[in-house]
Amino acid sequence: MTVRLLTNIGRLWTGTDVCSNAAVLIHDDRIVWAGPASDLPQSVPGVIDDIVDVDHVENLGGGLVTPGLIDAHSHPVYAGNRWAELAMRTSGSSHSAIAAAGGGVNSTVTRGTDPWTLCNGVRERLRQWILAGTTTVEAKTGYHLTRDGELADIRLLRSLEGEPSMPRIHATFLAAHILPPEFFGRRRDYIEAVRLWAGDAAAAGADSIDVYCDEGHFTAEEARILLLTGKRAGLKARMHACANERIGAAQVAAEVGCASADLLTQANDDDIKALAHAGVTATVCPGSALNSSRPPAPVRQMLERGVTVALGTDHNPGQCGITSMPLVIGLSVAMYGLSVTEALRAATLGGAAALRVGDRGSLAPGMMADIVLWDADHEGAFAWAFGLRALRVWRGGVPVQA
Repeated sequence: MTVRLLTNIGRLWTGTDVCSNAAVLIHDDRIVWAGPASDLPQSVPGVIDDIVDVDHVENLGGGLVTPGLIDAHSHPVYAGNRWAELAMRTSGSSHSAIAAAGGGVNSTVTRGTDPWTLCNGVRERLRQWILAGTTTVEAKTGYHLTRDGELADIRLLRSLEGEPSMPRIHATFLAAHILPPEFFGRRRDYIEAVRLWAGDAAAAGADSIDVYCDEGHFTAEEARILLLTGKRAGLKARMHACANERIGAAQVAAEVGCASADLLTQANDDDIKALAHAGVTATVCPGSALNSSRPPAPVRQMLERGVTVALGTDHNPGQCGITSMPLVIGLSVAMYGLSVTEALRAATLGGAAALRVGDRGSLAPGMMADIVLWDADHEGAFAWAFGLRALRVWRGGVPVQA
């Protein structure tokens, strides 16, 4: 049993409140008390009889402390890169020319990649997240597109989560990313195959199922079938929705009861009303939205309608290499007109809502002790730094080593 006291916190942003000259008391991996240092209890029943006997006291030098950030949308499991394709795209090459040159999703599939090489690459990416203050990452599969490969990727994510200095992982089964080439002309067969794999994905450790519902990917009806199958297997449902075209994805997300509908660049007021009524969290990704010529997602309208908003990096090999949620917070303030408090809330409590986890996202008794000390003394620095530096990170009360 370990009791740790973090003290001399200049400004503590708990997710719901702010206090100055604060302290946090941690018992093993949970927070048992947080608030003004002047109110620190002398003892906590069942935890410590006298506060002077804590195992570790850490002076945080008057800095800003927040909950660990939560990335609610990422694709970190892939092989190689698509940098040449990105250069072609920025030079005006067409999608057909890029595909003819070997580009597209299939260029970064993990088939044929040595498992150790893949594991080391994913490990290094995930380590960038936690060192930047993100203690929980939603991580999708979807770059293998075979049963055994998708299940192996889920097991890879689960194994990495158990290593020191890794973030917590919410593993999402995304075999319905794109139709693999060997199923060309046999679309219905692939849908049936993914349905059969859903139970295996849950058994392998997946938390959720996702479907990329958009032009060139999967239809709204296909998404409905796959998501309902996943829910019956015990997986939470989430969806890539309205990223490029409105084909009914947001409405299906509401009907199915998705935990989150993501991207939502093309969502209109009817979509937003449906999400609000169904309690679906909207996860928006400003980093990948920068690569779109369309207006950003209507985040202000979502908030006004009562939709909970979460943030994600949408890290993926084809569009966005961001692994910094502090950068995403800054971009959200600039792109969506959010206040710093709204953006921070979306990156903590909003992320917890998107993943349907109730034990993180705020600093309150009973919550996981996922905590970050920032290189600042006020949360306003997130809107200034565009990538505020994390000085120290604790996952479950344990300091993460740089």
